Amino acid sequence: MKINFKTLENIINYSFDSKELLKKSLTHKSFDDENNNEKLEFLGDRVLGLIISKNLLKRYPNEKEGIIDKKYANLVNKKTCALISDKINLKRFMILGSTYKIKDQKYEKITGDCLEALIGAIFTDGGLKNAEKFILNFWDHYLKLSNNTIIDSKTKLQEYSLKKFKKLPTYVLLKTSGPHHKPLFKVKVKTPDSKKEITGTGLSKKQAQQDAAKKMIIELKL
Repeated sequence: MKINFKTLENIINYSFDSKELLKKSLTHKSFDDENNNEKLEFLGDRVLGLIISKNLLKRYPNEKEGIIDKKYANLVNKKTCALISDKINLKRFMILGSTYKIKDQKYEKITGDCLEALIGAIFTDGGLKNAEKFILNFWDHYLKLSNNTIIDSKTKLQEYSLKKFKKLPTYVLLKTSGPHHKPLFKVKVKTPDSKKEITGTGLSKKQAQQDAAKKMIIELKL
């Protein structure tokens, strides 16, 4: 498979000494079960975590660890990695098996994993300094946004419950309805004192829990 490495290198502003290493970072296991990007992704994930952690501590020297941890989670999750891979147009360069198709529910994971593999390849090829340069360049927008980190409803309710009751709220799945390919979940959340119970719905258990937590927060006037 012929890849225009130069085009990608121009986009990421880094030229590889080892083009084979770059090619490996773009190779999904569906194309080659042995010589693929899984180990580079493992490495890149750790390099990304190190650089983002270092930068957050530098940006927010007086912030509490818990808040920094939330900012960190937002910056290194698969959603952010997928957004950055879209900016790079990494999907265009990925080497996939001929019968493999990126399904909607796997899109973020596949492209996010490839981006982490690319970071691992840059680190292996050019060292930590070049990997850091790449990360701070493409994460700059999101690092600036980290100043306005929004705590999701489930986390906010959890923090309230732990502070007031020393226990977590509980979520119970009530039912699943709708077609198999697009189910609708209904869950119930209640506080440890059992005085409040709220239901929520969503296209996944996670969405339903967030919906229930959001309604509970409104009910509790938090």
